[in-house]
Amino acid sequence: MTDSKQPDAKRKKPAANAQEIKALAHPLRLRILRLCGLDELTNKQLADRLGHDPGTVLYHVRQLLAAGFLEPAEVRTGVSGALEKPYRSTGRSWNLDTALHDAGPEGPFAPLDALREELTEAGPGALANLSRFVLHLSPQDAEELATRVHAVLSDYTDTDRQRSGQPSYGGLFILHKTADRSDGHGEVGPEPVR
Repeated sequence: MTDSKQPDAKRKKPAANAQEIKALAHPLRLRILRLCGLDELTNKQLADRLGHDPGTVLYHVRQLLAAGFLEPAEVRTGVSGALEKPYRSTGRSWNLDTALHDAGPEGPFAPLDALREELTEAGPGALANLSRFVLHLSPQDAEELATRVHAVLSDYTDTDRQRSGQPSYGGLFILHKTADRSDGHGEVGPEPVR
């Protein structure tokens, strides 16, 4: 590939630290991040939208604030005339290489759980595209595929604020080894951890 759009294989995302990994390893926190990436929302607005009590949501908001994934927006006057303290996403979560497996056995499934909740909330008519596939790839091919997909996604995420007036779309790219762990030569690796 000689095109100027070729992903820079050396352009690696910085590794997330333990606090950042922990903050991203919970589906409710991931949903808070997505919502605050779309709008500046108060703790009460988040609690109402997510169907959780404000105390629970505030705990998760504080985790995201401490990790630098949320920041306070300007205090504003609400509908009732009271001052409101909204939060917004900093966008940092997208720019990290997050090893969620370091957060324990449930860590890697937090994005899937959050996506399932979001899809359920949006309804079946909201699904714009779905591609399910199985590929035979060398480790290098798998790394190249992920790098290329992330480069395309970065083109859009890096410029998303310019399109804030357009409808919002969510998504999740996952590339995983299949459970049989076949190496392509008829040999099967160890059983997956259950």
